Amino acid sequence: MTTYRIKSGDTLSAIAARFHTSVSALAHLNHLANPNLISAGRTLQLPGHSPHDTFHPAPKPATAHAGSVSSHGVHGSAKLAAAARHVAMSMGGYRSLGLCATGVSRAIRSAMGLSVHGNGNQIDNNLPRNHFRQVNISLAQALKIPGLVLTWEHTSTRLGRIYGHTAITTGDGHSSCSDFIERNTLAGAASRSGLKIFMPS
Repeated sequence: MTTYRIKSGDTLSAIAARFHTSVSALAHLNHLANPNLISAGRTLQLPGHSPHDTFHPAPKPATAHAGSVSSHGVHGSAKLAAAARHVAMSMGGYRSLGLCATGVSRAIRSAMGLSVHGNGNQIDNNLPRNHFRQVNISLAQALKIPGLVLTWEHTSTRLGRIYGHTAITTGDGHSSCSDFIERNTLAGAASRSGLKIFMPS
């Protein structure tokens, strides 16, 4: 196990994303009663890393502060976000193939070992409730947390009116992944309805 010294401006969610872990894992390992309160200069233990690991930090997420995320008790999964990005790049890259539920299902299987089936507006009913729970936060807040599952009942496209849409947040504040990487999910959401957001447990 290795450690990380908190710098001014760090948030626990940004540190979790950088080191491919979760806020809850960091909070538990470091006995943090309130993940919103971390102090520059404090040393955190990082789960699952040896002291000889070399870290290549991911870009810092565009979150204003941890309070907007953690005050709701919502924690995502950096592992699920990374799996979603990998699947999206292996499928459509930055161009939709119309296979959003396939991309999300593959990412969940890769990161969590779970099989989830259905189209974009069925997948929310098929997420195992012992592994996911629905949360009530805005899309803007959800996009700041890596590894949340988004589902919409309807979109403006022909297939989207029938099958809806689903994606997994990357945690950068604006993009999500399914069969492709959607660079500005907030802009795309203007033509979608019936949003539900699910947090992995």
